[in-house]
Amino acid sequence: MVDDKEKNMKCLTFFLMLPETVKNRSKKSSKKTNPSSSNSSSSSSSSVCYEIITLKTKKKKKMAADIFPRKKPANSSSTTVQQYHQQNLSNNNLIPAPNWQGLYPTIRERNAVMFNNDLMADVHFVVGPPGGTQRLPGHKYVLAVGSSVFHAMFYGELAEDKDEIRIPDVEPAAFLAMLKYIYCDEIDLAADTVLATLYAAKKYIVPHLARACVNFLETSLSAKNACVLLSQSCLFEEPDLTQRCWEVIDAQAELALKSEGFCDIDFQTLESILRRETLNAKEIVVFEAALNWAEVECQRQDLASSIENKRKVLGKALYLIRIPTMALDDFANGAAQSGVLTLNETNDIFLWYTAAKKPELQFVSKARKGLVPQRCHRFQSCAYRSNQWRYRGRCDSIQFAVDKRVFIAGFGLYGSSCGSAEYSAKIELKRQGVVLGQNLSKYFSDGSSNTFPVWFEYPVQIEPDTFYTASVILDGNELSYFGQEGMTEVQCGKVTVQFQCSSDSTNGTGVQGGQIPELIFYA
Repeated sequence: MVDDKEKNMKCLTFFLMLPETVKNRSKKSSKKTNPSSSNSSSSSSSSVCYEIITLKTKKKKKMAADIFPRKKPANSSSTTVQQYHQQNLSNNNLIPAPNWQGLYPTIRERNAVMFNNDLMADVHFVVGPPGGTQRLPGHKYVLAVGSSVFHAMFYGELAEDKDEIRIPDVEPAAFLAMLKYIYCDEIDLAADTVLATLYAAKKYIVPHLARACVNFLETSLSAKNACVLLSQSCLFEEPDLTQRCWEVIDAQAELALKSEGFCDIDFQTLESILRRETLNAKEIVVFEAALNWAEVECQRQDLASSIENKRKVLGKALYLIRIPTMALDDFANGAAQSGVLTLNETNDIFLWYTAAKKPELQFVSKARKGLVPQRCHRFQSCAYRSNQWRYRGRCDSIQFAVDKRVFIAGFGLYGSSCGSAEYSAKIELKRQGVVLGQNLSKYFSDGSSNTFPVWFEYPVQIEPDTFYTASVILDGNELSYFGQEGMTEVQCGKVTVQFQCSSDSTNGTGVQGGQIPELIFYA
C-alpha cells in the first residue's frame, strides 16, 4: 500500500549510468547465452546500460533565487553585481571572477554581468559623433530580446553580419543607459542625458524606457525648460508631454520666455508659441523674447547680429507678435525704438493707438485671451467684531495641498471693516521651509466684505500631493473682516484643495477661521 504521504509527492525520473551494474549484467548475460550467440553477447557487453532512479519532490516549485539564497562571498575580493554595473560603465574589459556564474542565483543578475562587458561579446558599437565616439561591446541575443530593432538588425531577413556598427546620432551616455535597461532591467536617468536617452529609446523601440524618460521629464518640468521640452516632445510625438509643456508655458509665460532655453528652440516651435492665444504674458515681453531668439539664431547661422539679420531670421513670425496690443508706453519706449520695425510700420502703429480711423496692419491687433484665474474660497462666511481682526505685524498662515498641478498667482485677502482703507501686504509661498515666491504690494479695500487680489510677480508652480504654506503679513487698518466656518477640503473645478493649520501662523489664522480666504490659481 502507498501511504498518504507518498500520494502527495510527485515523482521525477532521470537516468544515471552505473558502470558496476553494467559489468554485472554483462557477466550474467554471457553465462546464459550459448556460443552460437557470441556476436550478440559481444554487442550486449559493450552497450551502455542505465538504471532508472525515482526521486520524490514536493509539489511546490522553487525558483533559483529561493533554492540558492544569495550570500555574501567569504572572500572580500569577490565582486557584487552592483560593483560590476559601476565598473562596467567605464570599463568594458572587466573579466569576471572564476566561476562567476555561481555567485548570482538569478538569470537577471548573471545577465547583468555581461552589461558593457567584452566577455563573449559578438558585436561592437562605435557610438557618438566623430571626435567623441566610444566603442561599446554587445551580445546579439540579449539585444535582440530587448529591442525589435536589434532583432531585425541581427536576425531579420536583411540582417548584416558586421562585427562593428557605427551609431553617430546617439550620445554614448544615452546608449549606455539604454543598454543598462536591456541587460540589467534598471532605469538610470539623469537630467543632462534624459532627452538623448529618450531619443535612443525611440530609435530602437524600447517603449518602457521611453515612457520612463517621459515621466522623468514631466516631473522635472518647469518654466526654465518648458520651451525646449515642448520642441522635443513634438519631435518625439509625445502628446501628453506636449500638453504638460503648454500648461507651464501658458501659466508662467513670462518666466518661460525669459529663460535661456527659449533661445534654443527651433523656428517651428517659435511660431507656435508666438501664435498661442492663451499665453499669459505682456506683449512687450513676447517682443523682447523674440529679439533674443533672433540674436542667437543669427549666431547659429553664422550671421552678424545686426537689426537687418534679426528681422530676416524672424521672417513672418514677426507679425505674430501682437504689437498693437502693447501698452502705449511699452511700444513707444520699446518696440518703436528697437529698429526692427520699418518707419511705415512704426507710423501706422502709432496711428492705430491715436487715430479714429485706424490703418490696416500686418500685425495681429487682437489681444491674447490669456488664462482666466480660478479662486478657491475656503470659508463659508465672514464677519467682523469691534475687537477683531487686529494686525500687529504678525503672520497669518495656512497650509494647503492640491491633487493636480496648479500655478498659484496670488491670494484673495479681506479688507477693512471700518470703511475704505489701504493695506500693505507681504505675501509668501513656501514648501518645506523654502521660499518659492513672495511679493510686497499695496491694495485698496472699499469697506465691503469682498476679497481683494494680491499677486505674486510670477505664478508659482504647485505639485500635487504636497503641502505648501501660504503666509501674509498685513499692515493697515487694524480692524478687518475675517473668515469663519472654514472647510478642510474644497472642490474648485477639477482641482481638490485640502487645508490644514500651519505652525507659522502667529496671529490666529487656522482652518476654521482667520485670514487668507482665497487662493488664486491657474489650472
